[in-house]
Parts: sequence; C-alpha cells; structure tokens
Amino acid sequence: MKIYVGNLPFKIDSEALKGLFSPYGEIEEATVISDKFSGRSKGFGFVTFKEEADAQKAIAEMNGKKIEERELKVNEAKPMEDRPRPPRRDFNNRKRF
Repeated sequence: MKIYVGNLPFKIDSEALKGLFSPYGEIEEATVISDKFSGRSKGFGFVTFKEEADAQKAIAEMNGKKIEERELKVNEAKPMEDRPRPPRRDFNNRKRF
C-alpha cells in the first residue's frame, strides 16, 4: 500500500524518509518528490509498504507528528487526477501590428 507524506522538511531525502517510516514495517519504496529543474525537494513524498496493516499503522501514528517543526500530513495515496492543460501558445502565427 502506498501512502502520501506531505509537509516534509526540505532537507529530508528519500533515504531519510525510508528511515522515518521503517519502524512501522517493511518498505518496498520511499521517494521524496523533487523539482525537475532545481533538484530541490517539493516537501512531499510517497512510501510504499509491503503490508497494508503496516501502512495503516504508520498513517495513524505519523499523521500530525512534528518533524523539525513541521507537522506531517500522512494519508493513503490517491491516483493523480487528469488536469486539463491550457492550450499552448503558437508563436509562429503571431500577428504584428
């Protein structure tokens, strides 16, 4: 089961995230999402537990817990929704006045 972890301190990386949640059970994957241009953490990530019961326990115990003065938001991960994209601008057919 995959869980969402939000409001992470920006200096926490994927390895630290895995260490934070490893006491709750076997972790298959832990990933902190980072900006593709700067490489800086976006302040959230995902942890995938092997067992659903372990994930539920982690959610119950870690949601609202303060880590480095930031209150974590932990819940079950939901699939990303499709968002309509605005139309791209066409600079080739630009009118000049």
